[in-house]
Amino acid sequence: MTTMLAVTVPEWGGPEVLTPDRIERPEPGVTEILVRVHAAGVNPVDWKTRNSGGLIAWAETPIIGWDVSGTVEAVGPGVTLFQPGDEVFGMPHFPGQAGGYAEFVAAPARQFVGKPAEISHIEAAALPLAALTAWQGLVDTAKLQAGQRVLIHAAAGGVGHLAVQIAKAHGAYVIGTARADNHEFLRGLGADEVIDYTTTDFSEAVGDVDIVLDGIGGDYGTRSLRVLRPGGHLVTLPTPDDVPPADQSGDIHTGWTVVEPDRHGLLAIANLVAAGELRPTIDTVLPLTDAAKAHAYGENGRTRGKIVLQIV
Repeated sequence: MTTMLAVTVPEWGGPEVLTPDRIERPEPGVTEILVRVHAAGVNPVDWKTRNSGGLIAWAETPIIGWDVSGTVEAVGPGVTLFQPGDEVFGMPHFPGQAGGYAEFVAAPARQFVGKPAEISHIEAAALPLAALTAWQGLVDTAKLQAGQRVLIHAAAGGVGHLAVQIAKAHGAYVIGTARADNHEFLRGLGADEVIDYTTTDFSEAVGDVDIVLDGIGGDYGTRSLRVLRPGGHLVTLPTPDDVPPADQSGDIHTGWTVVEPDRHGLLAIANLVAAGELRPTIDTVLPLTDAAKAHAYGENGRTRGKIVLQIV
């Protein structure tokens, strides 16, 4: 039996339940590839899932994590896109179990794309879930166009800092909410305006906005309705409960958006990377066996960019 190192979740709970273990290595099925994972991205959904398991149909051995970047180790029957040795990155199976916190992942070939040569595996692992969330929210859902005014909440976070760059690449005027110590960082990414949410009510500081990307929830959704022009879009990310009631929305398009595996979107993201228009900011890199430390750090809500686990 061939085994691999993985971080398993024997029971749901705090960061301390994340357990490095040796388990059986997966094998690729029909249309699947086996990826030797070099780096795995860490996202808020990881620790939210670790707390309770969520609604995912878990395998016998739960392994969280969805962002992976690595090298194709083997291909299953019917695979024509890749061959062993190819460098790939992706977000397979979401919201089903992908098992990203492991040395190997087996998943559908078409849920991966080639890793851009311009970035490392660490950087590539930081992209899929967060960048696809931003891309699908802004481009697919809100139909982002050049010249539009876009407000991005939590703009310095994992999704936010990538959303700023994606919006700028599309020719938008970008406004972000963030703490004051992140303002220079966001301007360096192209943000046109930055609002310190700790001292200023954004709903009184801006207006005539075409799109709001809300990664915070709570009362941010209702307050965002005040800054949107008629016909504008409020894209809500945290939960359906964070979408303002229809009777409050008026002429605003509102809805909850959940990221999906998306080869088309990943190719677009890879093209932005290759063109020099998109780069993930890496806050912290830790070894796979320190996944618990990564979660504890991420849950403090003060990261700038992404946390990544390095594997091989």
